[in-house]
Amino acid sequence: MNPASPDRVVLDPRFAPPFPQAALPVLRNPQLRKNVAHAIDVIQAKRGKLVAEKTDWQALRAAASAIRSHALEDLGTYLEQFEERCTAAGGVVHWAADADEARVIILDLLRQENAKEVIKIKNMTSAEIQLNPFLEANGINVFETDLAEIILQLGDEEPSHIVVPALHVNRSQVREIFARRMGLEHLSDDPKELTNAARTYLRQKFLNIPTAIGGANSLIAETGSVAVVESEGNGRMCLTLPHTLITLAGIEKVIPRFRDLEVMLQVLARSATGERMNPYTSLWTGVTPGDGPQRFHVVLLDNGRSSILAKPKERQTLKCIRCAACMNACPVYRQTGGHAYGSVYPGPIGAILTPQLMKMEHAQSLPFASSLCGACYEVCPVKINIPEVLLELRAQVVNQERKLAGRIFDPMYMGLRVANFLFSNAGRFHLAQRLGRIGARLFTRKDGWMHSLPSVGGKWTQTRDLRGLPSQNFHEWWAARDKGAK
Repeated sequence: MNPASPDRVVLDPRFAPPFPQAALPVLRNPQLRKNVAHAIDVIQAKRGKLVAEKTDWQALRAAASAIRSHALEDLGTYLEQFEERCTAAGGVVHWAADADEARVIILDLLRQENAKEVIKIKNMTSAEIQLNPFLEANGINVFETDLAEIILQLGDEEPSHIVVPALHVNRSQVREIFARRMGLEHLSDDPKELTNAARTYLRQKFLNIPTAIGGANSLIAETGSVAVVESEGNGRMCLTLPHTLITLAGIEKVIPRFRDLEVMLQVLARSATGERMNPYTSLWTGVTPGDGPQRFHVVLLDNGRSSILAKPKERQTLKCIRCAACMNACPVYRQTGGHAYGSVYPGPIGAILTPQLMKMEHAQSLPFASSLCGACYEVCPVKINIPEVLLELRAQVVNQERKLAGRIFDPMYMGLRVANFLFSNAGRFHLAQRLGRIGARLFTRKDGWMHSLPSVGGKWTQTRDLRGLPSQNFHEWWAARDKGAK
């Protein structure tokens, strides 16, 4: 599934350009940056207000983190329990090792239903496996039902945020998309009118298409239930009206007990949308004769998750509940938006999740798309230490590059070896400082700044200036001070 044109935004890590290259067009687009910053400010303000009212917020974070950690430590047991309880309730559970297998399973299920059309609940996992283009290539029309996803689908756009996928699109742009694709020439950009246009567009789809595809915020092992939270009611429509429902979920979504959901829902709503509770929380277990879907399938997707699970430090990545709080707090995401990450999982969580899902074969630039300020860790409701994982992945990327380039001739490796030699001995270190001051004079201008450096140093001065080195370092100043005191 190669991108259709070089100008199109690519959210497939196999084909996406490196982050610095992908970020440049966004940095030069003031309207897009304004859209992103405004949306983030609104979400952050709402979140801050509702988190502040919870006197036990840190205890809730600790509880949510413990629930997710415990589930991952014994994931196999809980997944088997979920399969047993779901099957007993009338559902059918399928296991998919990778994206190819998941797509084939879903296509076979749709063909069994003779489905030519399908309605769909917003589902990041389906975007991860490129499900929509696969189904459409096989003659099945997919209709997204989430308002933001409708905007993106009709506008031939890609999502830029986990919770608010069309965050980068303003309402005048939405009006243009709806007017063009729905044939509504006199449509205004009033939010109510835009929402009504989407509701009218979807109504016939809900009433006439008997097959739906959804995801899961949580899979509950104790009861075999699936839980989905959303804000618009489209998920509830996709749950109750179709004859057949197919749920696609990553294996990490399982939680042990029904009562664990009480904690997860509290931290998710506040972190994701700045609400005390999601407007729609839907739970269903198997099949109930005469009520709701009469055929219910769950496709459990691995797609690289087991390899992450096997690594103690990186395993915490799978605790993510897709709230996007880390993205809203991230200064890098604020400037670049989501498309620069080249993945359906943008922001700090995408910077650690995507390379691992790709088994470090693609998206190696993403772990470096961070200032390591730690804001993501501070707001994460399940306490994922994203900076810690970023540093681990950076080390892996550097090791990969060093092996590819060869240990002897790799400039970065040689530079680190030289630095290690100089810094491991005080005499060599002080000599290097003195020689460095002499060399720096060649590039320091009269204003005391270095504006242009050669070779590797030029990468720094391309975007920032460097203050010239002082004539005396701290050790020399201290020694002179002591001598003067005596």
